[in-house]
Amino acid sequence: MSLLEKVKSLSQQYTQDVIAWRRHLHANPELSYQEYETVKYVAEQLKSFGLNPKAVADTGLVVEIEGKNPSKKTVALRADMDALPITEVNEVPYKSTKPGIMHACGHDVHTSSLLGSVKILNELRNEFEGTIRFLFQPGEEKNPGGASYMIRDGALENPKPASIIGQHVFPLLPAGKIGFREGMYMASADEIYLKVIGKGGHGAAPELTIDPIVIACNIIVSLQQIISRNASPKQPTVLTFGKIEGGATTNVIPMEVNIAGTFRAMNEEWREEGLRRIKKMAESLAEGMGGKCEVNISKGYPFLQNDPTVTRRIKAAATEYVGAENVVDIDITLGAEDFAYYSQLVPASFYRLGTRNEAKGITSYVHTPTFDIDEDALKISSGLMAWMALQELRS
Repeated sequence: MSLLEKVKSLSQQYTQDVIAWRRHLHANPELSYQEYETVKYVAEQLKSFGLNPKAVADTGLVVEIEGKNPSKKTVALRADMDALPITEVNEVPYKSTKPGIMHACGHDVHTSSLLGSVKILNELRNEFEGTIRFLFQPGEEKNPGGASYMIRDGALENPKPASIIGQHVFPLLPAGKIGFREGMYMASADEIYLKVIGKGGHGAAPELTIDPIVIACNIIVSLQQIISRNASPKQPTVLTFGKIEGGATTNVIPMEVNIAGTFRAMNEEWREEGLRRIKKMAESLAEGMGGKCEVNISKGYPFLQNDPTVTRRIKAAATEYVGAENVVDIDITLGAEDFAYYSQLVPASFYRLGTRNEAKGITSYVHTPTFDIDEDALKISSGLMAWMALQELRS
C-alpha cells in the first residue's frame, strides 16, 4: 500500500472520531482567549494519542510528531479554536449549549480536523523524515489575534518551520471541493472608533448647541472619499462603519455620538497612509464644525499573502488526494485572518475547505446564526492536511 493510500485509509477509519470531536466542540463553544475547556479537551485527545502537548499563549497548544531524522525539516499545521458571540438558531443535536456563543466560523471544524491529522500522522511517524508541528491557536476572532501570542511564545521557533499551512471552511464551495489562491489573498483589518463631541441642548434651539449627530454624519460620508479619491482603484480597500450610537429621543441634541467601523487593505504602505488620513480628516471636520472628534484605532491583522511556491505544492498534493476536478482557484477576499501573522514570517499557504450542500439546505455563510457544515467535508479534511504536510516534508 502506498503512503497516499495509507493516509486515505486512516482518514476514513477516523472520520467518525473527527465528527464526534467537532460536535463536542460545536456544542461547547468558548469566546476568544477564554478557551479553557476547549484547550483542556484538545489536550486530552492529544495525550490519548501518546503525545505531550505544550501549553502556549495561555489557551493554546503546540505539539510535535517526530519522524525519522527529525532535524531534517520541520513543517507546521495550524487550527484556531475560539467561537463567536452569536446565538445559534440551528436545531441540530450538537447545537450550542451556551446562549450567545456559537462556532459560527468553523473553528470547531478546523480543530477537529487537525486532531484527525495528528492521529493519522502519529501512526505514520515511521513512514516519513522530519518533524511536523501542530498549532492549536486561541483568539483568532479578536484583536490582536491569538497568532501574535503564539508567535510571542515561540510557536515558530526551535527550529523555524520551512512552511506553515492553514485550513478554513468555505460555505461558498460544495463539500468535497478545495480552494486555493496564490499571492495576496486576505486583507488587513483595523478597527476605527470615533467619539464625536459637541454641545447638547434642545432640538428646537440648535443655535445654542453644537450638534454631534450632524458632525458624525458629515464625517461618515466624507471619510468615504479617502477610499474613492485617495486609494488607487487598482488597490482593493474598504472602509465600513457598522455602528453609530447617539441620542435618546426626538427633541434632544446629545453631547456625543460614537461611531465604530473597519478599515481593510491589501498593502501595508497604503494601510498606514489610509489610517493617517482617516484620523486627520475626522479630527479636522469635527473641529471645523465647532466640535471635537477623538479617534481611536485598534490595529488588527496584517494582510495575508500565500507563498506561491508553497501554494502550488499543496495544491498539487490536494489534486493527488481529491482529484483535479475537486481543486479550484478562488478570488481574493477583503475578509481578514490572523494566520496572516504567520505568513509574514514563514512561507505560508491558507486554503479553503468546501462545506456547502444545497440539497441538505446547508448554505449559510460564516458569522451567521444559521451557519453549519456538511459533515461529508470531514471525510477528507484531516487526511488532506496530513498528506499536504507529508508532501511539504518531501519538497
